[in-house]
Amino acid sequence: MDLLHSIWLALVQGLTEFLPVSSSAHLILMPRLLGWTDQGLAFDVAVHLGTLCAVIWYFRDELGRMARAWLVTFSGGELSADGRLAWGVLLGTIPVGMAGLAIAAHAEELRDPMIIAGATAGFGLLLLLADVASKPRRDEYGIGFREIMMIGLAQAFALIPGASRSGITITAGLALGMTREAAARFSFLLSIPVIALAAALELWTLLTQPAAVDWLRLANGFVVAFFSAYLTIRWFLLLLERSGMLPFVIYRLLLAGVIIGVFWSD
Repeated sequence: MDLLHSIWLALVQGLTEFLPVSSSAHLILMPRLLGWTDQGLAFDVAVHLGTLCAVIWYFRDELGRMARAWLVTFSGGELSADGRLAWGVLLGTIPVGMAGLAIAAHAEELRDPMIIAGATAGFGLLLLLADVASKPRRDEYGIGFREIMMIGLAQAFALIPGASRSGITITAGLALGMTREAAARFSFLLSIPVIALAAALELWTLLTQPAAVDWLRLANGFVVAFFSAYLTIRWFLLLLERSGMLPFVIYRLLLAGVIIGVFWSD
């Protein structure tokens, strides 16, 4: 993988990780469409760490409050709104972790282009339906543990390439009466333990494999993914109330059509 390829792949990772368009589908399809070699596990670790650092930095103030409030609960203190949100993020991660263990042996089968196309279009239409039918009345602090677990269960579908982790969690949040911004913010907070666990698993696998590491490419991937992800989060939250989910749904339908057109005869 040359330097230009690493820049493009890191940029795609940063742009799509938090948009409801599926980063995994793009990273699976880009090398195949453009005839590039697989980017390798080490590069995946670098770009995942880049996006993880970006979302932590963006929500650093909220995360600081949540962490302090969460720690207070262990000393018998009152469960505040920030503490409840912190517990919600942790509990909402359990379903996707269990689902990941359950389907680990079949993960490669889900990377079929037709499955990706179907998930891209199908879950995109669900997102549009939730956005149109939603009756927003709550922010991320106004949902209870029942709603949190429902969003967490929905997040398990993100293991299907093309479904989009942010897309399916925002869909669930909208369906449960959250505002667009609140659904997106909770989705981003919920991504932190998921990305951290995925990066840790990839890193462990990498450390157990004897392979040369191109540190320049990894550093490049980390930096590009960090800045593109950070700017995407800011832009997406500002744009949401004006545009809604329709532009992303249209993009998903077009992307599904391209995938089918390219891979139908394979």
